[in-house]
Amino acid sequence: MWREIAPGEVLKADAAFLRGLGRAFAGALIFALPMLMTMEMWWLGFYMEPLRLALLLALTVPMLVGLSRFGGMRPTARLRDDVADALVVLLVAALAAAVTLSIFGILTLGMSAREIIGKIVLQTVPGSFGAMLARSQLGGEPERERQKAQPTYWGELFLMAAGALFLSFNMAPTEEMVLIAYKMSAWQSVVLALVSLGLMHAFVYALNFRGGSRRPAHVPAWSVFVRLTVVGYVIVLAVSLFSLWVFGRTDGDGLKEIISATIVLGFPGAIGAASARLLL
Repeated sequence: MWREIAPGEVLKADAAFLRGLGRAFAGALIFALPMLMTMEMWWLGFYMEPLRLALLLALTVPMLVGLSRFGGMRPTARLRDDVADALVVLLVAALAAAVTLSIFGILTLGMSAREIIGKIVLQTVPGSFGAMLARSQLGGEPERERQKAQPTYWGELFLMAAGALFLSFNMAPTEEMVLIAYKMSAWQSVVLALVSLGLMHAFVYALNFRGGSRRPAHVPAWSVFVRLTVVGYVIVLAVSLFSLWVFGRTDGDGLKEIISATIVLGFPGAIGAASARLLL
């Protein structure tokens, strides 16, 4: 049975949608601004291989769909709504990147279409994460009124991967990652890996941050550490290696240098993975 929709309801829905877009635009700027003002990202948008750029964008879409389910622009109940929101935030993030880079003079009319598209697409990835999380971070509703899906075990691992990708993405293009890896000895790399593991576990289970998790009384501590923290760190290292490869930081390097750089990038990646739940 159809119900007639009052004009006031339509206006209210339109206003809520526009507010959501405004928050998404603001979130895209807040999360992507460090990258928008980083020279390495400008150059990468110019010479990065189109295949790697396309693969990065293809990986971002399912990440955004998953984030939409756990804490996106609006409460959703169907997969197609999550997909729609993912596409919307991609467009919002691309617009935010295009406007900002144009104001900075990084995009000009004399550039080739490939260079313009490359620079915008590259900046769209971090901006889209910010746009998707804008409701949880910038929304006006009280915390107790937000409806969030509670992640399963696989959902927890997905959130770790998303958090690791976001922070790794911010660090991987910089020369400092390679320089730090070059300066570190083998034992320092081992220590950094252990510190990353400890911080991941502490952030989620020991420090009682908002959004953190409590270990069920019937589950032993070692089981949680192995199933979540250790497995999560393996995912962090995989995401870090992918990020380094995408930005060409592994090209021409030997196995030792690649492992060291992956562990170095895995340090901020581990922080991102551990704090992913805190952002929702």
